[in-house]
Amino acid sequence: MKLGFIGLGIMGKPMTLNLLKSGYEVTVYDINKSSIVELVEKGARGAESPTEVGENSDVIFTMLPKGEHVKSVLLDENGVIEGANEGAIIVDMSSISPVQSKELSDLLATKNMEMLDAPVSGGEPKAIDGTLAIMVGGKEAVYEKVKPVLQSMGQDITLVGDNGCGTTAKLANQILVNVHIAAMSEALILASKAGINISKMYEAIRGGLAGSAVLDAKVPLILERNFVAGGRIDINAKDLTNVMDTAHSIGVPLPLTSQVLEMYHSLMADGKAADDHGGLIQFYEKLANFEVKGDRE
Repeated sequence: MKLGFIGLGIMGKPMTLNLLKSGYEVTVYDINKSSIVELVEKGARGAESPTEVGENSDVIFTMLPKGEHVKSVLLDENGVIEGANEGAIIVDMSSISPVQSKELSDLLATKNMEMLDAPVSGGEPKAIDGTLAIMVGGKEAVYEKVKPVLQSMGQDITLVGDNGCGTTAKLANQILVNVHIAAMSEALILASKAGINISKMYEAIRGGLAGSAVLDAKVPLILERNFVAGGRIDINAKDLTNVMDTAHSIGVPLPLTSQVLEMYHSLMADGKAADDHGGLIQFYEKLANFEVKGDRE
């Protein structure tokens, strides 16, 4: 099975490396040519356009920032559909809206091509070690064909339902992650300004009901003041915007999510769009005029 991968960023690059390590033949493309060169040095085949990826692949993966980027690489003049054969499978692993995903799957069906929406959770660390959670929407028969490939990139892989269901599951995931980060930030700023040792507090609570993967992933980085993005603030703001648009379209109020989205917009206005979403702590620090530190006694 020949694979293609379009989008070699924070997530796409390590995911492609895991495919190569598993022995797959992978043709890659990104607007950043240096990323292509880096993957070619690791054994991938470089392409000059999405069309060329389509020409050389049975299954094409996309991992891109926004729905419009996915639509462009698939459907534009130099898009995948200009080169892909009938029966090719597109697996979009980006975080886009369910409406966009369903529209794309319907359009591809007119070209006798199949599509799965398969967004991921776990951030850069799990992309690197190949243990991502992958939420899949699409036909079961298509999923079964692609599942062995997905297992090179992820550990918990679930077919949620038909096309659009994977992206809907990802929206729910993003609510849980980002609202959790906000709650964690509130707790940290309160405890830190009260004067207790945050490192010790973290150790005290992480084994109880408040413990979580989010807590373990983000608190150590916050205490190091390390906001290098594993999940960028602007990308998570985009995801929460998709959440709110979807919620409004079906009559679901989401007051907590809307507040976190406004916090992200505030941080972006402060020039922190490229920070990790754990950098949300900086919103609370500005309000409290206090910086969280790990060594307070």
